[in-house]
Amino acid sequence: MRTRTDRYQLADSAVWRVGYGAMQLAGPGVFGPPDDHDEAIAVLREAVGAGVDHIDTSHYYGPAVVNELIREALSPYPDSLALVSKVGGRRDEVGAFLPYNDPDQLRIGIEDNLRTLDIERLTAVNLRLLDDAPVDERFVDQLGALIAARDEGLIAGIGISNVTHQHLLRAREVTDIVCVQNAYNLADRSSQPVLDECRTHGIAFVPFCPLGGSRREHQAIRANPVVTEIAAGHDATPAQVALAWLLAIADNVLLIPGTSSRSHLAENIAAGSLSLSDDEVASLTATFETQ
Repeated sequence: MRTRTDRYQLADSAVWRVGYGAMQLAGPGVFGPPDDHDEAIAVLREAVGAGVDHIDTSHYYGPAVVNELIREALSPYPDSLALVSKVGGRRDEVGAFLPYNDPDQLRIGIEDNLRTLDIERLTAVNLRLLDDAPVDERFVDQLGALIAARDEGLIAGIGISNVTHQHLLRAREVTDIVCVQNAYNLADRSSQPVLDECRTHGIAFVPFCPLGGSRREHQAIRANPVVTEIAAGHDATPAQVALAWLLAIADNVLLIPGTSSRSHLAENIAAGSLSLSDDEVASLTATFETQ
């Protein structure tokens, strides 16, 4: 049975710590419609039916495709459902990802999300930074666009994504931050200072690429003998162990594993009920620290 301890505050919502990332519902390369429209709709409905109340999306997934699938599958939305999006990019006519992060463009991005989801307010919007973005006045101006949207009631909270520790410190000087989305998994803990800062200040940390950001990382996690041994002991999969480890290391971690199939969805959700011992968590942590 899920309890209050399985939840964490995200802006104005207390959400279950296993959510759903909708990016994979789009076509190949996160561009165009899904290969199986009906399965995409079924995945979304099954996720919410299983108790998921935190869905991560973006207007530039598709573009617009994923948001429109969410609207088709779930509108009118349950009152408890937290819809979180991100702004800072767009897709061109062939699917290439391009910056779209001037303050006025960020405002348009927020409005596009509201329109394609057919909602009046998002639980949170993440400012998604490009790699190696500086911590400068432009960053502050970008945050200003989200602050204005929050003050107008279009979003309940502001998040940032793909950021350094210095970005987070500067952002907190400017405004309240409710969540951070950064790459983080067993094999890549470069964002540990960001996670630690978030935990100290009660900010939700939402790891993307939770099973590895590359094929090599993905395989390294799944094939690691410590992971596979622990998985066998729990009658679980290596992926479930990797997700359960993320939930175990800090109570402010919120998962948004993505999938386009119901069977994989069920596996991801079940990871939320996998309880690792302190020794198992320590063993996993130490194993990948030495690699």
